[in-house]
Amino acid sequence: MATLRELKTRIGSVASTEKITGAMKMISSAKVHQNEQQLRQLQPFRAKLTEIMGHILGTEEDFRSPLIETREVHTAAVVVYGSDDGLCGAYNINIFKGLLLKLDEIRRENPGVKVTVYPVGEKIAKAVRNLDDVEVIVEDGVDSKMSGEAVNRFTHRLRDKFISGELDMVDVVYMNYKSMSRQVLTMDRLFPVSQDAITGADRIADENQLYIFEPDPNSIFNEVLPMFVLSTMQEITIENRASEQAARVIAMQTANDNAQKLRDELQLEYNKLRQQNITSELLDLLGGQVER
Repeated sequence: MATLRELKTRIGSVASTEKITGAMKMISSAKVHQNEQQLRQLQPFRAKLTEIMGHILGTEEDFRSPLIETREVHTAAVVVYGSDDGLCGAYNINIFKGLLLKLDEIRRENPGVKVTVYPVGEKIAKAVRNLDDVEVIVEDGVDSKMSGEAVNRFTHRLRDKFISGELDMVDVVYMNYKSMSRQVLTMDRLFPVSQDAITGADRIADENQLYIFEPDPNSIFNEVLPMFVLSTMQEITIENRASEQAARVIAMQTANDNAQKLRDELQLEYNKLRQQNITSELLDLLGGQVER
């Protein structure tokens, strides 16, 4: 049975854990709000690109671009976003499970396909290294905390590989941030770009009579489409970053609740043992007086 000193030490240790998890929760919560702000700042640019693409696609032009070219898939790539740091619950585990589903889908639809995985984040990189029949490429400077410039460079490299025919298809697996308590595992097609990815085209197609395109819709389309892809990857990166921090907030809240529960149990045990000791001492005193 533990002594009062041992119980007091354990209570102090648990209380310290509470403070640490509480502080980490506050830090992660602040980072979530920062990423939410970045998403709001990106939204006007994304909305304008979507509007332009919608007007262009609403014309009767026969669009041509290497980024929308579909071909038989012999080589495919999957960019999987995870985290560089731990203490975020089952966040990376859920993403890894989604990656396995995506790999099964690609192989089922394209027998004999060669698959390359590009992990973004140290934790998910460690998880994918043991996958069978998959080439894993960890790009320099590519991680869950990379800057916007690094995201653009990474996207350009993927685009160049797709255009050159080195890759026939590029998919992305990540966590889509909905709210602090809800993140959704999402799988998107990056290349080739599908018209379905450009939302709003049907909504604004009837307004095209108000626009004159110079030099021509197809030229503008080939200028705007790469920017649209870059903004998509920027949004995915920020969404995943916000989801990671939100998952860490939940994990730290759970750890804090468990620590508080354990502290309360230890405090109750401490109080009971202390009361027993006091009662025992009183009985010893009373017993001594009776003997006199």
